Amino acid sequence: MSAIIEVRDLVKAYKSGDTELRALDGVSFSIERGEFVAIMGPSGSGKSTTMNMLGCLDTPTEGSYILDGRDVSKLSGDDLAHVRNATLGFIFQGFNLLPRLSALDNVALPLVYSGADSRERLRRARGALEKVGLESRMKHRPSQLSGGQQQRVAIARALVGEAPIILADEPTGNLDTKTSMEIMDLLCGINDEGRTVVLVTHEPDISEYASRVLRFKDGRLVEDVRRMPRRNAASAA
Repeated sequence: MSAIIEVRDLVKAYKSGDTELRALDGVSFSIERGEFVAIMGPSGSGKSTTMNMLGCLDTPTEGSYILDGRDVSKLSGDDLAHVRNATLGFIFQGFNLLPRLSALDNVALPLVYSGADSRERLRRARGALEKVGLESRMKHRPSQLSGGQQQRVAIARALVGEAPIILADEPTGNLDTKTSMEIMDLLCGINDEGRTVVLVTHEPDISEYASRVLRFKDGRLVEDVRRMPRRNAASAA
């Protein structure tokens, strides 16, 4: 395998008067293609800042980030937007669905920015929703869906662009235990197909689905552990 994410000596510093706060303080790691990695740590540890960096939603004060062979710091705004759209699929705790759009139109939305025509957008969006088991809910708006169904729509939206990396920020944070397990089974299936999954979570049982855990404390990476991941019967079948 080869690294699809390489982070070297990453620093994110904020100024408050004469005081400098380092949300990240010299963090280095790489993630191989096809890995399932959980990022963990207490509030203020740097895990969310790291995810923002990986998602190209923020820029480091120091250090480098190589994403699929490209130095993010050297990309223009347009190039960065293209890389983010083509390489990264995002799943958020709050779902981030547009309330006035149907599930189908929410999933198709990222394809507008990739230049796909309307017929292609809808074809791929239908396929993504079928993959997450929502073929009967395509015309429903978010308010007509349960929390678990809304998160499935968000996962379908992340999949529709066929991005090789899925970034999931507390994807089960608003869900009950049973629904959380169903969502994690979906992410395991996505990973089994060869996509790289990077998950931020504060829940130990959720992190058990990952084959590797990066643990942060006070802006530093303090532990990097590989282990056998948990697989539920649904994902192992």
